[in-house]
Amino acid sequence: MSDKISAKGYAAHSDSTPLQLWNFERRAPRPDDVSIEILYCGVCHSDLHFARDDWGMASYPVIPGHEIVGRVTAVGDDVSQYQVGDLVGVGCMVDSCRECKACQDGLENYCAEGFVMTYGSPDKHDGTLTQGGYSDKVVVSERFVVRMPDGIDLKSAAPILCAGITTYSPLKHYGVKPGDKVGVIGMGGLGHMGVKLAKALGAEVTLFTRSESKKAEAKKQGADHVVISTSDDEMQAVAETFDFMLDTVPVQHDINPYLEALKPDGTHILVGLLEPIDPAISGANLVFRRRVLAGSLIGGMPETQEVLDFCAEHGITCDVEMINIDQINEAWERMQKGDVKYRFVIDMASLKDAEAA
Repeated sequence: MSDKISAKGYAAHSDSTPLQLWNFERRAPRPDDVSIEILYCGVCHSDLHFARDDWGMASYPVIPGHEIVGRVTAVGDDVSQYQVGDLVGVGCMVDSCRECKACQDGLENYCAEGFVMTYGSPDKHDGTLTQGGYSDKVVVSERFVVRMPDGIDLKSAAPILCAGITTYSPLKHYGVKPGDKVGVIGMGGLGHMGVKLAKALGAEVTLFTRSESKKAEAKKQGADHVVISTSDDEMQAVAETFDFMLDTVPVQHDINPYLEALKPDGTHILVGLLEPIDPAISGANLVFRRRVLAGSLIGGMPETQEVLDFCAEHGITCDVEMINIDQINEAWERMQKGDVKYRFVIDMASLKDAEAA
């Protein structure tokens, strides 16, 4: 396992051009590497943000995709956990320093040096840029590979590697338990998984949404209650009733009404918002009720395996719409409009047809 690997995928070559077929080389596999044929790849809003350089950190060409499900095709001499033919997944990171306390604790997502993203990050060994899962194959250290549990639906499991772990990690870390009252803010790819996971943990779940039209869908996903967040009466009716609030909204919004909905010692976790909080938070909403406001970023590798196993055990899947790779640009346009329930997943077998076209 010493030669570079020829590969192909759909890449962005600038912040304004559509994704298009690109032939490239994967790095030569190392002794601890697993080579994977990609079967499915989920489409995350982060893919679009990165490729369009919304965060000012893009390098080109870049192949997005960090919700990867595939089959092992080769393993390095030092690999002990996987063998050829295994069904596996790769999420949002493919390396870290492996030495800091966070990494030693299995929290590679909080690596002191920053983790290596699945795409658009310099490889720690040779400096080449990582490329993501809108492609036919990938090479990853076994430490950053997870096993697909028996019986899990592979197509709908792909988004669990991002949306699933992003919502599961804070629910587990903050000890959500049976009987807790949990609010989930937003009903997109993250929110619908948050509802399912909180419900499976035994919580009484309320979805907060601005849209009356999402009430029936929220109940279908397992929410016990739905609150229209733009209704002052409905928000006042739930004041100081929640133990935990999972905030999946990715744009600036007023957090104060949700803080007021927490009991004393309640916790509000941001998983979607990376921008400055605006409007400003009232310190009184925290101080006078000993409430906690914090953030959470995906999860470490042990926890990523845990959420996959949890979803398989409880029959939880992400609601997905399957697409072919040549539909990716249209899918991105629809995703920007919120026109997907709740995640696109690419059938990477379609890459062969796209190449022939």
